[in-house]
Amino acid sequence: MTTGLREHDMSAADGPAPLLVTKITSSSEALNGWVVVDSLVDGMAMGGTRMTATVSEEEIKRLARAMTTKLALAGLPIGGAKAGIRAGMGDREAALRAFGRASAPLLHGGIYLGTDLGTTHADRDLFLAEAGYDVLRHPRVKKLPVDWATFWTHLVDITGFGVCEASAAAIKTRFGTRPCRVAIQGFGTVGRAVGKGLEERGHCIAAIADIRGTIEARDGLPIGQLLSITDPAGTIDRGRLPDGVRVLDGPEAWLDVDADVLILAAVGDAVRAENARRVRAQIVVEGGNLCCTANAKEIMAARGVLLIPDVVANVGGAAVTGCVLTGTVPFDLPLKQMVNWLFGWVGARVRDNTEAILEITAGGVADPVAPLLAQRRTAPLSAVVAR
Repeated sequence: MTTGLREHDMSAADGPAPLLVTKITSSSEALNGWVVVDSLVDGMAMGGTRMTATVSEEEIKRLARAMTTKLALAGLPIGGAKAGIRAGMGDREAALRAFGRASAPLLHGGIYLGTDLGTTHADRDLFLAEAGYDVLRHPRVKKLPVDWATFWTHLVDITGFGVCEASAAAIKTRFGTRPCRVAIQGFGTVGRAVGKGLEERGHCIAAIADIRGTIEARDGLPIGQLLSITDPAGTIDRGRLPDGVRVLDGPEAWLDVDADVLILAAVGDAVRAENARRVRAQIVVEGGNLCCTANAKEIMAARGVLLIPDVVANVGGAAVTGCVLTGTVPFDLPLKQMVNWLFGWVGARVRDNTEAILEITAGGVADPVAPLLAQRRTAPLSAVVAR
């Protein structure tokens, strides 16, 4: 493991360099990865662990910077971090264990690492155990009613719930109370929760894209049936599609779907300068991390597309972890009431921030995140959600 403080790795446009960049390697376990600490608050930072074949140091830096912004907008007193593991041809479990051993000093030193694209709660539990790290022994965490792994079984859909809240607020602003047609790019944990949530709110899920392509139904996809034929990774069984569902041609067919709302819940940079003009939706919600490039955002803004950024919409899981690590959650509540409190807390903050973003955007500001962040740092969100 090599560690270095970087002073000039990021451009001036991106702000100051991260506080700490740690490269983690192990030839015996085919491990190649990074931990980036973008900021610290009271000696603490947190972020997820991404595991893909293409993850890079620069990508993790960008994600760590976004985590700093996300947590600040949520009003949580904790810094932003992120980890990345380059998935290769070696033993995946061995790589995760090696990552846990190598990152143990950071974990025990106040840098919490959770899940992100390519890792599951089981993966997280594996590398935390290998590091000998237990959240419940954290000096600022009071006793949860259950262990960390069990706690999260009640909060699997929290990020998707937040994306639904952001989408609903944007829909109300642009379309009022009428039902909308929604396209969802990505059908993993977040995409599935968004599909269920928006369907329950009366909206039509017109199209869904997974790793195999895009499926569409003019009168709406039956989410319940699709969930029953979708594997844990979010791939829909094409051999068992319900009647009336058709498969669209092209790897980015989801861009061309006749939809009012586009939910991006998969890989980063999905909408770029070269494909941004194909977006037909009037509202785009970043349900994943860094889904749109800066150039794509400019192109869509010029066309009048409302964009809800990831640092506002994709906050649920991070906010829950932050609430626990900072002692924000009422630890004396029974488990069910605690879970309800967290859903209420996340929902209120996502709605407030989405409405603020929409108001700033309506004023003609090109980048609404910067002024909102300035507002939140001078006048943090007040406490919401009574017990």
